[in-house]
Parts: sequence; structure tokens; C-alpha cells
Amino acid sequence: MGQTRTIDHLRTGFQTPAADSRPMMRWWWFGPSVEREELDRELAALAAAGFGGVEVSFVYPLAPATCSFGSTELFELLRHAALRARELGLRFDLTLGSGWSFGGPHITPELAARHLHWERREITTAAVEVPVTSPWPGDQLVAAFVGQGSVQERPEQLVELEISDGVLQLPAGLGPRVVLLAWSRLTGQNVKRAAAGAEGPVLDHYSAAAAAEHIRQVAAPMLAAVSPDLVGSVFCDSLEAYEADWTPDALAEFQKRRGYDARPRLFQLVEDGDGSAQLRADFYRTLSELYEDNFVAVFAGWAAEQGVPFRIQSYGVPPATVSSYRHADLCEGEGWGWTELPQTRWASSAAHLYGREVVSSEVWTWVHSPSFRATPLDLKGEAHEHFLSGVNQLIGHGWPYSPADAPGLGWFFYAAGAIDDRNPWWPAMPALTTYLHRLSWLLRQGRPVTDVKIYVPASDVYDRIGPAVGGSLNLWQEAADHIGADLIRLVRASGYDFDLVDDDATRVLDPAEVPVVVLPFTTTVPAATGQWLADVAAAGGSVISVGGAGHPAATVGVDDLDRLGAELRRAMPADVVLDPPAADIGVVHRRVDDVDVYLLANTGPEVRSFTFTARTVRSTLEEWDAGTGELLRSGSDPAVELTLHPYQSSVLLGFDGPSPLAEAQQIGVQPSGSELARTRLDGDWLITFLDGGEAGQQQVALPHRWEDQPGRAAYSGLADYETTVLVDPADLAAGHRLLLDLGGCGPADAGSAAEAGIRGRSYRVQVSTPVGEVAQVFVNGVEAGVLWAPPYLLDLTGWLQPGTNDLRLVVANTAANALTTETAIHGLVDDSVARYGRRFRMQDLDRAGDGLASGLLAVPSLVVRSA
Repeated sequence: MGQTRTIDHLRTGFQTPAADSRPMMRWWWFGPSVEREELDRELAALAAAGFGGVEVSFVYPLAPATCSFGSTELFELLRHAALRARELGLRFDLTLGSGWSFGGPHITPELAARHLHWERREITTAAVEVPVTSPWPGDQLVAAFVGQGSVQERPEQLVELEISDGVLQLPAGLGPRVVLLAWSRLTGQNVKRAAAGAEGPVLDHYSAAAAAEHIRQVAAPMLAAVSPDLVGSVFCDSLEAYEADWTPDALAEFQKRRGYDARPRLFQLVEDGDGSAQLRADFYRTLSELYEDNFVAVFAGWAAEQGVPFRIQSYGVPPATVSSYRHADLCEGEGWGWTELPQTRWASSAAHLYGREVVSSEVWTWVHSPSFRATPLDLKGEAHEHFLSGVNQLIGHGWPYSPADAPGLGWFFYAAGAIDDRNPWWPAMPALTTYLHRLSWLLRQGRPVTDVKIYVPASDVYDRIGPAVGGSLNLWQEAADHIGADLIRLVRASGYDFDLVDDDATRVLDPAEVPVVVLPFTTTVPAATGQWLADVAAAGGSVISVGGAGHPAATVGVDDLDRLGAELRRAMPADVVLDPPAADIGVVHRRVDDVDVYLLANTGPEVRSFTFTARTVRSTLEEWDAGTGELLRSGSDPAVELTLHPYQSSVLLGFDGPSPLAEAQQIGVQPSGSELARTRLDGDWLITFLDGGEAGQQQVALPHRWEDQPGRAAYSGLADYETTVLVDPADLAAGHRLLLDLGGCGPADAGSAAEAGIRGRSYRVQVSTPVGEVAQVFVNGVEAGVLWAPPYLLDLTGWLQPGTNDLRLVVANTAANALTTETAIHGLVDDSVARYGRRFRMQDLDRAGDGLASGLLAVPSLVVRSA
């Protein structure tokens, strides 16, 4: 595609992006208890709000289940919903199970998740014969070892004991000894948050037979009932098979894959000594391969036979590698943090390495906990974090199905992220989805510019994972801890983007196309990886070893992170430079043929002004508005002056060719014009709460916070604020722009779980806003727009008339105010527990009212600007 065609394609697509890049929503079906009429209503509401589809997720009951999971009745409802989604132009994805992880009543003990249980006993010198009896149903003795020493003074050596005819033979010893028994034990983990009829053990992710049985019993009947042609993708959620580090074929597979027998040395999984690091690396690498071959590849192969893409969140337990995604059609992550190593980066790296155009992410999982506290600005801010981590398809978490006659606020999920039309601020959702849609489409174009490859030192990490040595089996989490957020922040702050690369990925990544590899605290790599690193260096790339003794393949070593930035810049110039540096400005760069596309996002609460300069110099740079799709500025200056308000973004496009705009719109000039006058609208304001109450219209002074007004602290809904605005005819005659400014933002501490109801990685913006939370603006009875994010500015030039104008702001808050007095959900939970047992716990509901601020929280202004 020629440059002109490429630019035209990007401009057209940015203004009217393809429908398949719209954000989607996880759709929770509780029970199962759903009705066709409500399914139709909710799908229509999703489509009207600008979403592109749903991912159906089957979870625990909140009322008596009207059918069981896997029943004909459920399948008929699924097909009905899929047909209705097709009519509305929505994608319809199926989760191949209920809850987390896959499993259910069809999983027998032979197919269920297992782990190694280690039993350590101190014994005397006497010889003894011990009958091997199972301490728990399903337990199987794998191996037994004995060594000289005690529990306090651990043996330096252990030898395997003979087991003959079900009897463990212990010969006499010279002193106290320790016996170490390795039992294969069922983990006992049941499917979490299971729907009625889906209860049962979690399957063995290392067993192809277990995967095949789940497909036969669950996935295949469900997909056949709905029809593959109605399904956008089949989905596997994150891996949460806790402590599952064993499968009956583990030793046989180990010997086949590693070339030696692990049984005599199996104790080295829990005892340090000569060769223990290698044994652990080999053992856990074998588990990673078994998961990939016997779970991911099995489900992906079946999905391919059905003609449906397979989408997976391939991280967690089992210890999935980055490359475990390679069999899947769609790589998905979750977790935000563009200057860290969330699961999102695990997924986006795999997609980039293995040529997957679309990278999805589960977003808003814990947004502004508890439920209903999230605002559109929260959703926007967290979405930026995912975009900056390489994502270009958002799947919101989520939309809770709720019957029309449900009491109180209705049904909602135990965690945060109740994102549906019960939120009073919902009128802002179409603007938000349009914005996210546009960026998702743009970030699918071309290929990512990720100069730095950060090696995942699996051999070093495998040595310390596993519950037997106090670690976890989550390779992503252990690798993220090993690499450390400080290293990631330094790479990003130095002006580079990156991908993770693991040992398997080196087989598909051309060393001549890798400018920089960073080895983080790496001491051991497989021979094939060592050769690839040497090839990178031979091709002119830099291999930078950070920390420790380093690695022989490194071209340069740094003892600590302080020197890493300088070595990166010595290897190659920074891709982007911000002057002054701004740690909260993130940049994503994609190259589309010979056109460079940059997304810049302010991820913090402060206004940031800076100059942007790219390593790749183009004759023309354009600035685009992701909210409107408009071209704002164009010019030839390679240094672009930008100002980004909190949680605001900008798109820059660089190419070699003439500028399409006039001199007055050149890139060096801010697009908004100069401010000529500002009038505070601090006169009489009338408020009417739109809940049918008897209070009627009242006069208020701004700022006005609903929670301070008697009887309104628990009010969730809408209120009209009305006043009049006087416009000087001369301003309109002169062609000046007239803007409504609701006010600025100020940094605000997001708090912690003890301060503001923020749980763990729960996202919320750290800013106080001039409106809580959304304002629909009407001028002389006509809607002019919606304000919901900084800068809270709206151009009213085409709506305001000379003289007196009526200005009405319809302000909407969150449903969290109503949640503070909600009682119905507690009854639903109690009834569910009494009927189905404890399958979930609602979280943080006691923090629903912390820090709420609804209404017009600042005095708006009318601003006159030059054209």
C-alpha cells in the first residue's frame, strides 16, 4: 500500500472504525436463571451504548436456578441470545465452562487436578517395614527417600527407598534419619463460583484425556447447541488450578522430554543440593510443556475443527509460559500497569511474537471497588493502561444480568465492575465506547515498535517456584517479581517499549531483527537460547545483562539498574523523547507501512505540558483527536508541543509528505486558540432532582454537593441544574469560539483499602473532578454534548445565540449512593448460601459511601477564545 493510500486508510478508519474493534462486555448469567425478554433488553442496551459484543460467563446462583448448567433449557436460551446478538450486529462469545477453572461433575478422580504432597518424618536407627496405605482417598505414593540427619539438621544426601508388594523397606541406620515421602494427592479444588449443575473438581490441565473429556461433556454440546456460525470465539478464563504440580504421567513425560529419570532425584524439588536447580528447572519446564500440549493445543485443535477461534488467558497455574499462547488464535490478558509487568504484557508479548493481530484484555475487573462506584473516567483511565501495554481489544468485566423485577439494585457480581445501564451516568457510555473503539482500531494497524526484548529467565525462576519451596506455581507472577517493576519503569522512562521473550520464542524471532535484549538477573539459559543471544550480538544487536554475575552471551553487563538507561541509549537512540520527562505520560508506537502512529496518554492526575520528539523524523506530523476523530493540527516541526490534561490522550501521525492544513493550524500552535475572556457562571442556579420527589425546584449556590443536602446522601440518579447565560453579539460576529468550562481537576489520593475502599489492584483515577460524575449539556432546550472527562470543556458556539440563553446541565452520579442503603443484595446472598452453599462473598460493600461527591462541584465558566 502506497503512503497516500495508507494515510487515507488511517484517516478514514480512525473517523469510522470497523465494527469488530468495538469494546465487548463479559455478560454474567447467574444461576442459570435468565429470561428471553430480559436477554433481549440487555443486548439491545449494550448495542445502543456502542459495545461490539458479549462474552457469556456462567456463575453462581443469586436466586433459585431455573435450569441447570448444561441442560437443554440453558442451551435453548444461549441460542436465542446468540441469534438476537446476530440481529443487533453483536459478537457472541462462549465461555467453555462455569466459574474457574474448567471442571465439573464429569471430572473423575483420574482426571482431576493433583499435586505432590510431601511428608517428612524423623525415625530411629531400627530397620522397619511400613505398609503403604493411602492417608486420604485417591492418594498414591510416588517415591520415598531416606537420609542421615534430623528434621532440624536436614540430610545432605537422600537415597530412594524400595517399595515391594505394597511395603516400604527401611533398612537399619547408624543414627537418626529422615524419611521423605512424595504422595500424589488430589488438590481437592472445586470449580470456583460454579453455576448450579456445574459443581465438581477442577480438571488436570496436564492431561489430554481430561481436556478431551471436558470438551466431550461441556464444550462440544454447548457449541453445537448454539451453532458455531453464531459464535465469535470460544474462551478459557485465567488459569487458577492452585498448587497443581503433578499428573500421573509426570515421570514418564519428564524422561521422554528431558532425557533422564527424575524419580531418584525427585526429592530435589524440596531439598537444596548439587543439581537441585537444574532438576527444578527441568521439572517445572516439563509441566509448562504438558499444559501447553495437553490443554491449550487440545482446545485450540478442537476449536479449529469447529471453525471457531480459541481465545485464552494463558497465565497463572499451571506455570504457563509466554509462548504457551502460540496454539491459540486470540491472546488475552488482564491487569493494568503500563510501567509494570501485568498479565496483559504476557499476552501482548505473545501476540507480537507469534503474529496475532488482535490482543484482548479483561478490563475493569476490580475498577473502583466495590460495585457501582466506577465512573466513566475510571473506565477510561484503566483502558489507557491496557492500551499502553499492547492491547487493542477491550473486554469489560462486566455486565451482570439482572431480572427486571429484582429487588433493590438487582443482581450484581461479588467483585467490582458492575457496568450496565443501572448506573445513572450511562448517558456518557456511548461517548466512551466511541473513544475506545477508535483507539482499539488504530492500535491494530501495522506492527508495534518494541525495540527492547526483555528475556524471561525461566531457568532461574523455575528454581524457586512451587509451594514446596515457599513459592507459587504462577510463572507469570514469579517472573514479574524476579524481573521487578523498577526495571520495567526504567525501560519505559528511557523512551522505549518492549516485549517479553522466552526460550521457545527465540526459535521464531530473527536475531537480526532484535536491536536490544535485556537479561534481568539471569544466570542460566538453555543452550539454544545462549546461541540465539550470540546470534543477536553477531548481527549487531546489544545483549545487556543486569545484575548478578551476568551471562557469557551478554555484550555488556551492568551491576544495577542505574546504568541500564545509559546502556540502552548507547545501544540505540530512544524511540521517543519527552522534554521535560514525564513519568505518567505513556507512549505506544506502531508503524503502518512507512507511516508512524503514536498514542500518548496521561495516566496521572496532573496537567502535563512537554515537547515530544520521535527518533524517526518525518517531514509532516499530524495530531488527531481520539474523541471526535478530527485532525487538529499538522506541520513539519519534529518537536511537538503538547499539553495533556489528567487522563487525556492524543494521537500523532508522522509521514513524509505535504501538510494538508493551513499555516494557522500548524503543529507548533495549540489547537484551542487563545483565551480572550472568561465569565464565571456564579449567578442563580435552580436544581430539580429527577426522582419524582415533592421537593420541586430549589435555588442553590455552587459548588453544590448532593451528599451535603438533607435526604440526598443516598440518592443515585439525575438532577437538572438550570441558569441563564448572556452572550455578547460581538463575540459571535467576530467568529470567536464560546466554550463551557465546568472547571479544572485536582490531584486526589486514591487511598487504600483502609482509607477509600480500594482493594489491591482496584483501579481508580487519582483526581477530584468538577462534576460528580457526568453532565449532559442543553442549550435552549437542545442537547449540545456530554462532559465526563478532563478537560471539562464543551464548544457551544453553534448552540448559543446573541443575548440571553437557557443553560441546563443534567448531572448524573453513580449508583454507589443507593448502594450505601442497599439491603436486598444481602437477602439474595443469604438465600443463595442457604440453598447452594457458600460459593462467593460480596466484597467491600461497607465502603460504598467512602468519598462520594455528587453534583456540580465547581463554578462553571463561559470562555471566549479566538477562532
